[in-house]
Amino acid sequence: MTLTLPKFELYETGSQIRKSSKSIRSNIVEGYGRRRYKNEYIRFLVFSHASALETLDHLETLEETGSLDNDDAYKKTWTIVDRCGRKLNKFISGVEREY
Repeated sequence: MTLTLPKFELYETGSQIRKSSKSIRSNIVEGYGRRRYKNEYIRFLVFSHASALETLDHLETLEETGSLDNDDAYKKTWTIVDRCGRKLNKFISGVEREY
């Protein structure tokens, strides 16, 4: 979706969306690697959740400024990232309780 943005958004906001969305996964993986230490695990899961929120914010900015040609792609991407963030939030709560 980000590669179809207008040129002035492609390298700014598009790049930020790509970075923050990749960071979601990377922080989950890094946290898992530190799962032996509960606080470290949770810390990286929280970083991951924050990256999901950052991604949503960038997407909303694009929508608000009218920079998107494909509203369906925006809605689909926003829904996926939002669902991921909600699941992460529940997972963090579970790790805090049970781990």
